Amino acid sequence: MSSERKEKFAVYEVFSQKSPSAGFVHQFSLLAPNPEAALLMARENFMRREPCINIWVVNRNDIYGLTPEERESLERLDNKSYRETKGYGDIQSRWRRHKEEYEGKVDIAAQKEG
Repeated sequence: MSSERKEKFAVYEVFSQKSPSAGFVHQFSLLAPNPEAALLMARENFMRREPCINIWVVNRNDIYGLTPEERESLERLDNKSYRETKGYGDIQSRWRRHKEEYEGKVDIAAQKEG
């Protein structure tokens, strides 16, 4: 392929959606001369593999990502632990323990009456 022809092609990222409630997931990249050809190629390549309800093709040059310096702003602050649900992980065992304690007290009370 000549360098003149190669420059007209662009890299497209392909995303698919499996159901109306599912999010889009990146599948693969492909080289195409325009968005229409990219969509056609994505359909031909992807639809044979697994079912989906929608496909997006996005020119890689149109995707803006964070720089390493900008990614640092995404780190969580240490004082936000109250937003995490880690305190609820043992609810089931705590509920079981309280239920057993209650049932034990009810049994003792019934024995005293009987």
